[in-house]
Amino acid sequence: MEPLKVALLGCGVVGTEVARLLTTHADELAQRVGTRLELTGIAVRRLGRSRGLEIDPGLFTTDAVDLVKRADLVVEVIGGIEPARSLMLEAMAGGASVVTANKALLAEDGPTLYASAAEHGVDLYYEAAVAAAIPLLRPLRESLAGDRVHRVLGIVNGTTNYVLDKMDSTGQGFAEAVAQAQSLGYAEADPTADVEGFDAAAKAAILASLAFHTRVSAADVHREGITGVTAADIESARRMRAVVKLLAICERTVAADGAESVSVRVHPAMIPRTHPLASVREAYNAVFVEAEYAGELMFYGRGAGGQPTASAVLGDLVSVARNRVGGHFGPGESSYARLPLRPMGEVSTRYHISLDVTDRPGVLAQVAAVFAANGVSIDTVRQQRRSGRDDAEGLTVGEGQAALVVVTHTASDAALSATVESLADLPVVAGVESVMRVEGD
Repeated sequence: MEPLKVALLGCGVVGTEVARLLTTHADELAQRVGTRLELTGIAVRRLGRSRGLEIDPGLFTTDAVDLVKRADLVVEVIGGIEPARSLMLEAMAGGASVVTANKALLAEDGPTLYASAAEHGVDLYYEAAVAAAIPLLRPLRESLAGDRVHRVLGIVNGTTNYVLDKMDSTGQGFAEAVAQAQSLGYAEADPTADVEGFDAAAKAAILASLAFHTRVSAADVHREGITGVTAADIESARRMRAVVKLLAICERTVAADGAESVSVRVHPAMIPRTHPLASVREAYNAVFVEAEYAGELMFYGRGAGGQPTASAVLGDLVSVARNRVGGHFGPGESSYARLPLRPMGEVSTRYHISLDVTDRPGVLAQVAAVFAANGVSIDTVRQQRRSGRDDAEGLTVGEGQAALVVVTHTASDAALSATVESLADLPVVAGVESVMRVEGD
């Protein structure tokens, strides 16, 4: 059959690798698809820039709208909301299937894209939107379609994992670790999207939507970043034989009356060093999927970078091209469950709380009374008297004060938050040094 015309939107780090693979592996891709994939154009903002690609300069264009109108298949790696959304909708309206790596757009307005794909009988594939080359979304969407997923837990942002890993393994401070990540290309010049958890929240929304057949947007995700993680937190975790990770946690909960709901959250947490996620180092990603029949599955690999992401994009491109050749298209959105979203306050978790308290008799009893009043059970307490400014865990402690570390049993997040607020008001508490959730036990 005639070659399939491929339009590439964007030629940054990922787009460059996609273009390279399309041209250098053209013969092999043709064998896999059943026809050739012809790169007919690359939409860029500015012409004339050196991109290190040995391809016809005439393929570059600034007219993205015209390019998608002439394509059979469109690859979108521009990122952001606009013009990516308008171009993808234009492409699908013209009968082109779309492959994208745009997690932000899918998490904000995925239903619009799904509806357009269904209306026009085309494919919308996006494996590269979460965890780059790690095959994660397709197993959720297809391989586990006959199963019932209960939980998705993992590390989905390589930048924050690199930063926290360096803070733990080398003793670097937060700013120093971020600077090193930037120098290696793991973090952007403005790392806000990563360190504040926005990137991970968008990915969590996509994972939850697929896992629970329920529409979840980035706005539905409880989000906390890692900017507040201190050297004291890292050291305290080490004393607990734990490590701090930024986790994406998506859970299906069944109440006593059988009613189901979904919670989705992203936040730093302490996990035991014996947990498999604790050994995920550098900028790698790892995700656990817990299903009713398949059991616990783990997906691990490089979760960012031009080549890994391009690998996932090409995998999707081959799939949608095969569908085109076969005269059919793959699975669309599955949101039939429409499960309600559970507020963060109702989510059960554990807390690690570090306090700076007055060093005198009866303090522990007063602190314990606050926990009891809020219905939170204490698991362990560790107190160390200090007379200087810094204690062995790095907590700032004044004269006549002590460092008190409390780890709770599982309780609602609302109860734990209320406990922390009440502790801060206690006269014997000079300060709440840090508060962090504990997961993975």
